[in-house]
This record gives sequence, structure tokens and C-alpha cells, in this order.
Amino acid sequence: MGKMAGVWQKEKLVRGKDVSYVDGMDGNQKYERCLHELEKGLLARGEDPRDGVVNANTNAGLPGSGWDWYYKIMYAAGLLLLCWWYGLSMGTPMMAKKRMEVEGVPQYVLDYAPMVYLDTGEAYFPSDIDSQIDNTHPEINYTTIAEAPSLTPDNLSFLNNFGDSGKDVYLTSNLDVTTSPTWLEGVVPDADGETVCATSTAIIVVDKGNGLVDAFYMYFYAFNKGNTVLGRELGNHIGDWEHNMIRFQDGVPQAVWYSQHSNGQAFTYEAVEKIGIRPVAYSANGTHANFATIGTHDHTIPGINLPTGLIVDTTSKGMLWDPSLSAYFYKYTITPPTTSTAPVIPSFDSTTTPYITPDTLKTPVTSSSTETTETTGKFEGLLGAPVSIMEFNGRWGDKQYAEGDPRQPEAFFGFWKFVDGPTGPADKYLARKEVCPDNGIPCIVRNMLVPL
Repeated sequence: MGKMAGVWQKEKLVRGKDVSYVDGMDGNQKYERCLHELEKGLLARGEDPRDGVVNANTNAGLPGSGWDWYYKIMYAAGLLLLCWWYGLSMGTPMMAKKRMEVEGVPQYVLDYAPMVYLDTGEAYFPSDIDSQIDNTHPEINYTTIAEAPSLTPDNLSFLNNFGDSGKDVYLTSNLDVTTSPTWLEGVVPDADGETVCATSTAIIVVDKGNGLVDAFYMYFYAFNKGNTVLGRELGNHIGDWEHNMIRFQDGVPQAVWYSQHSNGQAFTYEAVEKIGIRPVAYSANGTHANFATIGTHDHTIPGINLPTGLIVDTTSKGMLWDPSLSAYFYKYTITPPTTSTAPVIPSFDSTTTPYITPDTLKTPVTSSSTETTETTGKFEGLLGAPVSIMEFNGRWGDKQYAEGDPRQPEAFFGFWKFVDGPTGPADKYLARKEVCPDNGIPCIVRNMLVPL
């Protein structure tokens, strides 16, 4: 797995990751198990390399059937007690494992963090952000950047020195993705909803003043499997960033944004489904677009999802994922745009302005041109979260394979099987004024769960 055995990777497995769930193992053993599972893709298939290995001392010294019945009765009693306790726990389908407090992150950002249902047919699960760097190399226009250093989560933004401040850079798979390398499969959440050994989320807190806080929950997947339209698979890409955003006013949730492909939908907090107080999102099969309801969703028209159509996503109550349990945490401070004004000096053309007099030339200049800089911001990593992965301006996957590439079938009415990998979290309108992004696409905050 490339640099997986490197020192930085071992540090990464400690930084922000809780592997204390492995009882009886010291830190090195826990690290080795995580490393082994990440390398072999066992977690991606929900397998445990220890399955089938029986400790010879487990039942040593236990007498015959009398003790067997005793343990069966005790087990059954314990199970009944557990079910009774579970029934009192707000009727939730899974007991949410409370995330630790994070210095610099308001507690309500964690308390209201969304829960995500993956589709029952999902094959590409949430993925380790750092491992995407491990399994790729930087390219511009299909050519490897020879001057790039050995990349880590702590220096990824060095690539912003190339190709239009990094915007032309693509993190390109080291292996042919059509051979289905296991790292694309991601990590199956465990019984607590945690992607153990994989940091698959970035939680970004943006304080916009006057008690207004936007919390972005950025979900990462190594692969996006596109939709099938009239028998043709379209829109696959390496790397996939999706997100929810919750807008808070004085610590109280007001609205929730669900990203869906090039746009998304917004609902009031009261309108959305919840587990306890936590909003629920449904991740579409393969594409991982986030929806507020289960079922089929046509997204031919951005922002409008109908139950039937040509390009359809499907969602269901499959595996439940708690993204907050395996996350990097950041604060993002908005840098306001600056405005500069310069006078406009009138120019005269004798063909259009035939009467030029000394008085005309003495007329004071009253008009001006205004130039406003783009709104930007600065990331601050919390708990040692690497800032460089947030600052990277490039693409988190391969560039769309060229026409004629054997991996790229002929276009289908202008649509391709493989398209560009996505941009990262910094490109998701973190400084937006409204709940919906400032992208020019009409959007409203709905107060009920309707498709339109």
C-alpha cells in the first residue's frame, strides 16, 4: 500500500483514531492490526482476520452440560435485560456512541451530528482520507508531477505550487481502477457505526458571528459508482466528497443541507427525520448523494428529486454510520472580501463623440470601477488534524479518462463512464450566506419532506 509502513502513517493511525476497542492489545499491536486490515482490505469486506481463531484456554476447565445450561440461562436473562433497556432508549435503531468532547468545537456540533444510513446494496463504503493520498500520485494533464515530494497529509497542499495554484492537479490512482483494487471499497462501519482505523470524515466549524454557526460534516469515499442509464454506466469517478451542513443559531439547529451531486436540498431541522436529536441522512447507492428520505430520487434536474426519472439514485435503511466517531476537526475563519475603487478616465472617439470641447475635457470624473476580491478563509486543525489536506486546491481522483483510453467507452449522448475526481471541502461554499450554497442555482429551505 505504498507508504503505509512509513512513520507518518503510524502516527496517523494514532492521531485522531481510537483503537482502544481491541481488548488485550498494546498500542503497537492495535496499530499492526489496523495496518494489516487497511492493507488487505479486510475491513472493507467486513471481515476480521481473527475470525475462526479459537483460544485454546477459552473454555478450559468447564465441566459438562450442567455448566452449559447455566451459561445459556444467564445469557438469555442478560439478553432480555438488554432488550428492555434498549426499548427505553428513545426507540433508536442503534445506540449512538457518544463522541468525546473536542476542544474548539461547540458541544452542540457533536450532539446534533448527522447519522447516515448507507444503502443496502452499497459496495463502496466510507474511506480513509489519508489512504487516498497513499494510493495515488499527482498528475497534470495525464503527466506525473516529477517535482512533487513524497506526499503525506501534512504536505499535500504543496501541490498548490503547480498548475493554476493546484487546480489542475489530480490525485491519480497508482493502480488501474478497472481491476477493482480493494482500497476503493472503503471500510464497513462497525456495530457502533464507526469506521475503525479509518478517518472518513472532516467536521468543519464556521463561526459567522452573532451566534450564527455553520457546521459542515464532510464525508469521504474512495470511489463513486455512477448511475446506470439505459444499460450504460455513467459518471464513475475516483474520490467522492459529500456533506451535510447544519446551521445553528445560538446553539439551536435551524436547518440542514443535503449535498446531491452538483447541488442539493435544504430542510428545516424540524422537518427532517432524526435519531434522538440527530438528523438522518440517506446515502445513495454508489453515488453517495445525501437525501432526507428513502426511496428512488431522480436528479436529472439539480435540486429537484422526483420518484421516477431517467437518472435515478436509490436510498434505503442499510448499515448505519456515525461519521462523527472517525473524524478530523477544523475551524474555518472567513476572510472577508476587499473592495478597491479606481476612477474611470473617459475616452473619446471622434466617430462616436463628434463634439469635443475644452469644457468636455474639464468635466470631473464621477464614474468608477469596483474590483472585489474573492471570499477566502483559513483552516485551523484541532486535535492535530492535518490542515494541508483541507488547503489542497486540486482534485481528489483521476482526471476524466481521455477518449480512446481503453477504460473509457464511447460517450453516451455526451456523458462518459469515467469523469473527473472531485474538489475538496474548501470548494464547498463554506462562507455561504444562506443555508443553500451561493452557486446561482435556485434553492429554498423546505419545511416538510417533499421532493420538489
